[in-house]
Amino acid sequence: MQISDGVVASFHYILTNDKGEILDSSEGEDPLSYIHGAGMIIPGLEMELVGKSTGDKFRVSIPPEGAYGNRDERLIQTISREEFPPGQELEQGMQFQAKSEDGLQLITILEVNGEDITIDTNHPLAGEQLTFDIEILKVREATKEEMSHGHVHGSEDHP
Repeated sequence: MQISDGVVASFHYILTNDKGEILDSSEGEDPLSYIHGAGMIIPGLEMELVGKSTGDKFRVSIPPEGAYGNRDERLIQTISREEFPPGQELEQGMQFQAKSEDGLQLITILEVNGEDITIDTNHPLAGEQLTFDIEILKVREATKEEMSHGHVHGSEDHP
């Protein structure tokens, strides 16, 4: 069976950036299982997985446009410390999630200058060319329940 819309695919991966630094990996963990076509993984990777089958091993590079987008300097802004809970310790490099119109959004503190807090709402991997080393472990039809719930169920996806 090949990967196409409505199938569950399980795979191991190693994710690296342009410098070859490992950003994430499923090595030593359960494989990543997702429903193809449900928007559960970045679009560029989902496109590259179409037609792949159990046992396939390959490397693919995804440009920012197919991953987390290009960096947008308009998403860097300075807000008041009052926007945070009273007494919360704020330091450069801290990350937290906030609700937005598009769901949860990861925010990074770039600078703390008295009452002024400079934040970046770009995804931390925005602007990055991402390279995935992939090994497809299993491809199967998604169940009706998985399709209606929008996610993979059960441990039977772990070969």
